[in-house]
Amino acid sequence: MRQIFASAIIAVAVAGVFAANLTQAAPPAAAKPVAAAAAELNLTSYANGAWILKKPAEYNEEWSAFWLLDESHQTGWATPKDVVSPQQLLIVLPEQSLIHNIEFDSAGVDGDAEGSRSAKDVTVEVSNQGPDAGFETIAVVALKAKLDRQRYSIAKLVPGRWVRLTIKSNHGSPEYLELFDFRAYGEQKTHTAVPSVSGTYATNYDNFHLQQDGASVSGCYEHDGGLLANGGMEGRVSRFTWIQTKSRGPAVLTFSPDGKQMLGLWWYDGQTDGPGQIWTGKRISDKVGSCPNWKGAQNGSSQLAQDIGDTGRARIYGINFDTDSDVIKPESKAALENIVKLAKEKAAWKFTIEGHTDATATAAHNQQLSEKRAASVKAWLVAAGVAPERFLTRGFGASKPVASNGTAIGRAQNRRVELVKN
Repeated sequence: MRQIFASAIIAVAVAGVFAANLTQAAPPAAAKPVAAAAAELNLTSYANGAWILKKPAEYNEEWSAFWLLDESHQTGWATPKDVVSPQQLLIVLPEQSLIHNIEFDSAGVDGDAEGSRSAKDVTVEVSNQGPDAGFETIAVVALKAKLDRQRYSIAKLVPGRWVRLTIKSNHGSPEYLELFDFRAYGEQKTHTAVPSVSGTYATNYDNFHLQQDGASVSGCYEHDGGLLANGGMEGRVSRFTWIQTKSRGPAVLTFSPDGKQMLGLWWYDGQTDGPGQIWTGKRISDKVGSCPNWKGAQNGSSQLAQDIGDTGRARIYGINFDTDSDVIKPESKAALENIVKLAKEKAAWKFTIEGHTDATATAAHNQQLSEKRAASVKAWLVAAGVAPERFLTRGFGASKPVASNGTAIGRAQNRRVELVKN
């Protein structure tokens, strides 16, 4: 009865069945459906830094509650067989936020054509006090069976950081409760400093050694000569290219609020339209450590040179900009210094700096923004002592995505700088 969407999955360290008192204060009026707006922030996307603190009962890891936060209608959560009692999911957001709209997907549920396993009665609560107290109900909804993009407006805007989702019933099945995605759109109200994620993590792909320097991350993992190339951090989210002996591809990882756990997805190059495979781990040491093929972050320019030597280009995620701006953030210094060092080591090489955006604005706006961002990178490098004739700049806007722009996961991968050898 189950289609497998991921392999090599282990249980998330923080997971656990969450049993709680489901009695509520008098709920507000049922939330009303509302149309979607463009370019919204999905606060509960793992690719935007949301983290699951407590999970409901699960059929297995391939039907984990994690898939409720991946923004894909292809993957979802289900209870074990014959468990249809009320279930709860507790999420911590990266910042204090205001939720304006919520949205649910259920078209992909298994079973009969009527969708009797589909989640039906759902309550959404928010707290600004902590994971165990202060929750206020912001929505009570009755979902339709087997239907995606069921969207509701929130009449009472409650600032908070913890979101509790209670799935009370389905459409009649005695076997399973199922739901395929939950999204909460709104705005972040705070912007706090994020602790460093440097250290060694025990993961489902052996030990992972990670070094963070500003917005730049590098490292290795003890599985098939694994390397982390040209990575970057935005808030609690890391994007990078993983490289093994005969394969490579992109990955997106989110770190827990205390920086001690990681959870995310990886893909093979060219296969990012799929749901991806889970990569999860727990920090076991604050020491970064090393691998035989990686001795530390000081090799950043060497890794850049190897990547460009092998493929003619490198995708760089450690260069961050202010939102909708060509102003380079200070934490980008390490990634930019790697390019300076590369240019000095490879004095005969010339490059094109490419700017790429996601698709959250118009094509004309994105094109202009990408051109300005590429020019800003060149200006930084020239100011650092590299001859201006060594670099050309080009902007491509959102015209060359490396992943879908339909999700925060894909948009995070599409916002990038690429360095190309001429």
